[in-house]
Amino acid sequence: MIEPDVVVVASGPGPAVAVPGRGTVIAADGGLERAGELGLEVDVVVGDLDSVSSAALARAETAGTRIVRHPVAKDATDLELALDEAAALGARRVLVIASAGGRLDHLAASLLLLGAERYAALELDALVGDAVVAVVRGERTLRGDPGDLVTLLPLGGVAKGVTTSGLEYPLAGETLSSGTTRGVSNVFLAGEAHVSVESGVLLAIRPGAAQGSLR
Repeated sequence: MIEPDVVVVASGPGPAVAVPGRGTVIAADGGLERAGELGLEVDVVVGDLDSVSSAALARAETAGTRIVRHPVAKDATDLELALDEAAALGARRVLVIASAGGRLDHLAASLLLLGAERYAALELDALVGDAVVAVVRGERTLRGDPGDLVTLLPLGGVAKGVTTSGLEYPLAGETLSSGTTRGVSNVFLAGEAHVSVESGVLLAIRPGAAQGSLR
């Protein structure tokens, strides 16, 4: 788990998690209330503000939180707007805290969003429900415990030259095409695993990993 310089909190319920580091906190609309539940002090609220309570918003304004209001009729989700704000702030390492509940289309869109090319300069991790998700561009070192599961999924097309170490089912310069299940349910052999990709983007999803200590 990276120590982020920006934490983006999306709306929706989720488990209590300890957030590493003390980076800038951006709430995506109703994420303001989720951030409060996690004990995070929000620096910026971004969105059309249709899912945050007026009381929570008023408290944030009184506390000096910057509010970036967008129209309801917009072309991007609140999470996308919040990630754009993080990039505009010059973030390098971003942790997204999101819910695994709610609408399936929102969840799918959020996962696909993490691999967007305009965020290629960011090192992105996400806590989605009880899962830890890492975006792999180039290479990443993943941390877990022996026996932990990890799934590698290509985003936005083909991932070429995928190579792993520290996993029970190694990949050596493999091609993972969009829609393949080849990377599902691999297993940590030790406390670290290394994943590299020559071209393309991978999501490394570790189900249940957010329930323990984040590493």
